Amino acid sequence: MTTLPTPTKEGGNPSEPGNPNSSGSLQAGLKNRHLSMIAIGGVIGAGLFVGSASGIAAAGPAILISYALVGALVVLVMRMLGEMAAARPSSGSFSAYADQALGRWAGFSIGWLYWFFWVVVLAVEATAGARILEGWIPAVPQWAWALIVMLVLTGTNLVSVSSFGEFEFWFAGIKVVAITGFVVVGLLAVFGLLPGSDNPGAGFGHLTDSGGFFPKGPGSVLTGVLMVVFSFMGSEIVTLAAGESSNPQRAVAKATNSVIWRIAVFYLGSVFVVLTLLPWNDASIVKEGSYVAALNSIGIPHAGQVMNVIVLTAVLSCLNSGLYTASRMSFSLGQRGDAPASFARTTARGVPQAAILSSVAFGFVAVFFNYQWPDTVFAFLLNSSGAVALFVWLVICFTQLRMRAIIMRETPDKLVVRMWFFPYLTWATIAMISFVLVYMLTDDAAREQVVLSLLVAAVVVGIALVREARERRAAVNQSR
Repeated sequence: MTTLPTPTKEGGNPSEPGNPNSSGSLQAGLKNRHLSMIAIGGVIGAGLFVGSASGIAAAGPAILISYALVGALVVLVMRMLGEMAAARPSSGSFSAYADQALGRWAGFSIGWLYWFFWVVVLAVEATAGARILEGWIPAVPQWAWALIVMLVLTGTNLVSVSSFGEFEFWFAGIKVVAITGFVVVGLLAVFGLLPGSDNPGAGFGHLTDSGGFFPKGPGSVLTGVLMVVFSFMGSEIVTLAAGESSNPQRAVAKATNSVIWRIAVFYLGSVFVVLTLLPWNDASIVKEGSYVAALNSIGIPHAGQVMNVIVLTAVLSCLNSGLYTASRMSFSLGQRGDAPASFARTTARGVPQAAILSSVAFGFVAVFFNYQWPDTVFAFLLNSSGAVALFVWLVICFTQLRMRAIIMRETPDKLVVRMWFFPYLTWATIAMISFVLVYMLTDDAAREQVVLSLLVAAVVVGIALVREARERRAAVNQSR
């Protein structure tokens, strides 16, 4: 079992990020405004804009309960992660904590699974962005747009962490302004207070006027949970990024404390506005997308193109942060000897160049698979990474159960963020996540994701255990 080094006040520990004086370390290049916007924008993924329509169609107004349940789950997981990250900031975040609390096999396994998840996401988002751009400029083929988008964002990540932070600051800023504006304008229209609105302003009437609040039955709430859970992935990115800031403890505490209102406003608030502007079974919601349909109902001109710009921004933000996250996770794995040593080396600007290039290389390969074999090879990659988000959350819970005692024993003064009602809420969260995974096995659409993700996880854990056994034998042989 490895032990995480504790940063010192005099310049930090050389193996930890945030120390500008050590060779092969990350730099404290992220400003407070960068981290604040990464924290806010991290919960707004392209999945919210694109996937909410199918959730509304499956559960009707009851989808609000689905979003609330998953939102509560994310708040609890982020509180646990925030407790550990504020006490011991690390570029490996939950993977590094699992390494210490559960064993090296756990840190290795969840670290590589998380890396795998994000490099597959790179291909998904690059293709989604390319489709939008090709619609605007059809002279450039879709594959070329995907290549351009990937190259530009790879370049920004290679320059410095501050360039990543600057890009993400503006990407996230656009998303935040767009969602906030949508909620404000939509609510005015809902109550008939928006001048010139085409929407009749039915107040809360649409929540019950088309078959009631549960038109598909109470069970549809669980179906909705399965459909929306993965759109929340990304909230944990701020805990990785905090390691490259001048005051990681403050950044993590602030992000953890604000996650409740962020989810309430951006997810619940925006979906609530859609459901109050239009009946849940309005054909335009599925045909045009929930947000476009809502904007059209108000009479916003060129609503489709406006939404395309916002979705493209969300896609680029997801690509940018996904590449950053994958590279920092592989950097941390390299530091711990669980990845090639080159992954742990940084340039003079504190950038893990090899970790970035290896992550984007796999992303390029996945993009190729998406164009060449979308229904076979790429479908396998997509499904086999589908449940990784839930695995990550589960590992965070089990890790926090052990890490609390370690932190209390070694650095109790660092426990500035505490999980509520420990350990009862931690165990309740474990039960909730386990229930979702089991329920996915009963759902025809989700079963393949769970089975393939479990298969890939079993292979990775197997590799981790074999490596650990070999290292133990080598250590015994050396001591003889």
